[in-house]
Amino acid sequence: MVLKYIIPNGSISFSETVKQNGDVAQMVERSLSMREILELGLPMAATAFHQATGTLQSHGHISNSALNYECGNLSMRLIPRGFKVEIGLSRREPSRKRTSVLIQSSSSQKTVYDPVSSPLNDASNESPKKSSEAALILIRHGESLWNEKNLFTGCVDVPLTKKGVEEAVEAGKRISNIPIDMIYTSALIRAQMTAMLAMTQHRRKKVPIVMHKESEQAEAWSQIFSEETKKQCIPVVTAWQLNERMYGELQGLNKQETADKYGKEQVHEWRRSFDIPPPNGESLEMCAERAVAYFKEQIEPQLRAGKNVMIAAHGNSLRSIIMYLDKLTSQEVISLELSTGIPMLYIVKEEKYIRRGSPAAPNEAGVYAYTKNLARYRQKLDEMVH
Repeated sequence: MVLKYIIPNGSISFSETVKQNGDVAQMVERSLSMREILELGLPMAATAFHQATGTLQSHGHISNSALNYECGNLSMRLIPRGFKVEIGLSRREPSRKRTSVLIQSSSSQKTVYDPVSSPLNDASNESPKKSSEAALILIRHGESLWNEKNLFTGCVDVPLTKKGVEEAVEAGKRISNIPIDMIYTSALIRAQMTAMLAMTQHRRKKVPIVMHKESEQAEAWSQIFSEETKKQCIPVVTAWQLNERMYGELQGLNKQETADKYGKEQVHEWRRSFDIPPPNGESLEMCAERAVAYFKEQIEPQLRAGKNVMIAAHGNSLRSIIMYLDKLTSQEVISLELSTGIPMLYIVKEEKYIRRGSPAAPNEAGVYAYTKNLARYRQKLDEMVH
């Protein structure tokens, strides 16, 4: 057996060639980064190396100083301090000798590695990295100035009130331990403010960057030329399809005065029916057509690729998406109420959406241990701080 290993930029590339009677019978090549080994854990790293060789039996144990793992002809030993990894390859046949490699990094700096990377450039041409789990966070924007004045807002671009700012910050605290790789917002400022303010509370301290692709010049002028800086940024995509539903001729009118003029029943029908729009406006059904179509075409592929996504949008566009996620009927969705500034968490696993409700405040013990991956992510954040 011939073993080759290369360590460019902290990655480990294996090329294993098995020779029989002078002929090359099989070649297996795998490349794992140090961060992948540390993030995935030794069992998954070993499995990744052995994918091409069939099903293998494996076992591992933890000693006082290291984690030891064996999978087929690959054994690995991880020593916590100094990121030392021992990798040994051997064949079951008694005539073949064991070959081992010791790879060690002297760095003792603690870092946090997100389960899925978030490149700011368009990676649509690359094969998406498959993941067994992803997080989806939905946040309705905080109180707007027209919410405060009890006016129909719809697609009018109104900012947040002081209370709305506080709600967005509180929402950020609730999701501060949940990984976020991409952010989607509507084209309206109140949703964008909510997303940005929420991210100021995230413990990972990555910077949300709005993607400008409305023209070639806008895209060219907003480029980032530092790869290291890109790694510390989260792309923010704005889309009109996630806007609040358009209230037509009701926009700007006082809700109470409108009820007095047209009658409470008529206004309630405009606001809460599924398929009856206000004058020259959108029904919830019409809003759902554009919002759900965008979710399926643009956001769902990211989730399937393992990206952790946050959506900051509006009552009706989010109700439409929840209708799709939870498979609600048209009668069920019209009674669905979403509070401003309260995040809702879904776990995406095996192409299923598992609703977890709203994350509790971060000072409550263990509230983020919804899944093993989320608990592991929070632990890494804690290690980075301490």
